Amino acid sequence: MIRVQREDFDTAAETERLVGGQHDIGAVVSFVGLVRDMAEGAGASSMTLEHYPGMTERELGRIEAEARARWPLSETLIIHRFGRLEPGDRIVLVIATSPHRAAAFEACWFLIDWLKTSAPFWKLEEGPEGSTWVDAKGTDDEAAARWQK
Repeated sequence: MIRVQREDFDTAAETERLVGGQHDIGAVVSFVGLVRDMAEGAGASSMTLEHYPGMTERELGRIEAEARARWPLSETLIIHRFGRLEPGDRIVLVIATSPHRAAAFEACWFLIDWLKTSAPFWKLEEGPEGSTWVDAKGTDDEAAARWQK
């Protein structure tokens, strides 16, 4: 399941909705990304995320389908927010569930690594020095590269 939304999310409620009543799930692994207050050494006062509706959901769906093809997953959830966010705000939630913990851990890690490099989101950080578009980081590309087949 994929949602791209402006509104905040409740991690516990989303997990319960995803897992509720299923007794064949042996592991639930989640990742919550938060907006940091660091912008190239200076404090960021906010971050604005933009995306291309339709394209973003399709790419997240492709990433999710790839995870499902690689691991025996019961359920998955990707929620990514857009709009203006403040330091400490939740920005992304990724949940992977499986009968087995290794599959849930690996799939969750894969999903967030690929989301960071492939999903069409653009980040504008605002700080005391003004606004700056965030460039892709080489470390994110390196993390995603380990999942190449």
